[in-house]
Amino acid sequence: MNSDGKTELEIENSVEEEPSADEGPSADAGQSTDEALLDDSVADVPPTRDEEMERLRLTAAEADKRVLQAQAEAENFRKRMRRDYEDQLKFASTDLIVDLLQVRDNLSRAIEAAQSGEQASGLLEGVAMVIKQMDDVLGKHGVVEIPAEGEVFDPNVHEAISQIPSDVESGKVAHVAVTGFKLHDRVIRPSQVVVSTGPA
Repeated sequence: MNSDGKTELEIENSVEEEPSADEGPSADAGQSTDEALLDDSVADVPPTRDEEMERLRLTAAEADKRVLQAQAEAENFRKRMRRDYEDQLKFASTDLIVDLLQVRDNLSRAIEAAQSGEQASGLLEGVAMVIKQMDDVLGKHGVVEIPAEGEVFDPNVHEAISQIPSDVESGKVAHVAVTGFKLHDRVIRPSQVVVSTGPA
């Protein structure tokens, strides 16, 4: 028995019953380690067969989409180049045709001058034949005359040089000074016209 009145046996039992200062933290540390190992095991789980197949399918679909887009862009580029080339061929003779039209204008004026004489029937027939032949040649190459006289004035194909009162309805072409022409669907020379303002 010691000075406190306890026997040695009681002292030994109390020592065994007191928890160690290290027991609490050791338990917590063990639990944290187990959780970390569990997280690592989940992260290392390989994808399932279905998940891998879905990933491959999405990758292939994206690749197909890019290929189709590239093919479409290439096809559009080829079409644009072909169209530009065809336009160059179609309108390559524009300058020559404009010069020929000036010759035609002179022949037309010769006919108008001859019509005022009494003994010019031979000249009239000859010049008219030349103009007819020239019109046929121009038409063969895609040149067409722009309708003008009596038509509603259209700034896309007509060029107004003046306005006059006339019996023709207001806003329509009363007189054609110079005939206009198109090459295929392109205006190469607008008709120079006098536009009616209506009856005086």
